Amino acid sequence: MLKKYLNRIITGDCLSLLQKIPNDSIDVTFADPPFNLKKKYNGYQDNLEFKDYLDWCDKWIGEMIRITKPSGSILVHNIPKWLSFYTRFLNEYADFKHWIAWHAPTSPMGKSLQPGHYGILFYVKDLQQAKINEIRMPHERERKSDYLRKDYGGKKAGLHPFGPLTSDVWTDIHRIKHNKYRDEHPCQLPVALLERLVLMTTDEGDVVLDPFVGTGTTAVAAKKLGRNYIGFDLDGDYKEISENNLKKVKADSHIGKTWVSFHLGEVRTLRDKDWLNLSSHFEIPTNIKDIDFVKIKLEAKKTPLTLPFSRHRARPKSISIEKPGPN
Repeated sequence: MLKKYLNRIITGDCLSLLQKIPNDSIDVTFADPPFNLKKKYNGYQDNLEFKDYLDWCDKWIGEMIRITKPSGSILVHNIPKWLSFYTRFLNEYADFKHWIAWHAPTSPMGKSLQPGHYGILFYVKDLQQAKINEIRMPHERERKSDYLRKDYGGKKAGLHPFGPLTSDVWTDIHRIKHNKYRDEHPCQLPVALLERLVLMTTDEGDVVLDPFVGTGTTAVAAKKLGRNYIGFDLDGDYKEISENNLKKVKADSHIGKTWVSFHLGEVRTLRDKDWLNLSSHFEIPTNIKDIDFVKIKLEAKKTPLTLPFSRHRARPKSISIEKPGPN
């Protein structure tokens, strides 16, 4: 029954469509619902009464939990106000894993703290069976010098060559701010954000379902990473945009046989368990302890250490190390 929905964007009410999906059949469900902030969506009024909105959310969250496999994950993106209510329902039927804080500053809100993040609730259907991959992001570097921004308190010799394990605060993936990069949608997420979530919770061939797929970001991320997708949306125009976006991408976000997330030609996210397969694509010194990571740089136009993962640029021939000064 699930097969007829695979790799399709389907127009319709999410609750009606979710009810047609079999129990325990989806590897990951991800939702980025309307925020009930009176934004202008096509075909949807984003201005429900407080209780009506939460009652509606309980219904689609319940359906997401039902259709997710015991080994699967439930991910929900929203502003903290609504996520704090979602946890009440999710805690009854699923296992809490993380509240991911995605650094995305918004406009000041008068006499209060300026909002600095959106949240992503990360729950699993069954903590004992959950499929969760540790993921890594690149070391942060100074833009002009390529030096690492952090000195790691004298523990540089133990640094991972690519970058640290990712925490539950994500500051390296930014909102889509320029209209020329946006679709006609009020709340479009960056593909790199969804790719990180997909790599963290799935394997090749798994199924990712988004009941509010909008212009297709979740489906695009899944397709690029060799996963199957199912997308629902109430609006036919968004379906058309999603399908056009999907036509532009292939399942090619990989190095060799290993799936990774690229952003601006360089790797943004990789799974820790894949490092052994990927490390052969690096040109790095064999004795990591001899490297001063704060002052390391590549001779090839002072390019960051992550360059050898790029699909679009030549690999550097060698690495030089600047010894630190007396200070």
